[in-house]
Amino acid sequence: MGLNATVASGWVGILTCELRFPEARSLKDKRRFLRSAKAQLQNRVGASVAEVDHHDAWQRARITAACVAREHREAERLLDEAERWLRGQEWEVALAERVLVDPDD
Repeated sequence: MGLNATVASGWVGILTCELRFPEARSLKDKRRFLRSAKAQLQNRVGASVAEVDHHDAWQRARITAACVAREHREAERLLDEAERWLRGQEWEVALAERVLVDPDD
């Protein structure tokens, strides 16, 4: 493949959520919730997930999940599914922000 070849790159969906864990009494409790969230988002929508803020707080975390899809509509669907799953769990979703990136732009 030459340097000037065009490659279809798809879409990147990014979801950032502020989570609150009212039941957490320690960092160990919080990490248990986060391990579950990361594993489920990876299994359900193929997302890569990282805790990006509030590392030392017991009852809150900010996570960012990213997923890749061929089409805009599919990336939207993956973000919808990820957010719906997060909102249906025992913790609270205090904030959810999303961005869709077309790598060709």
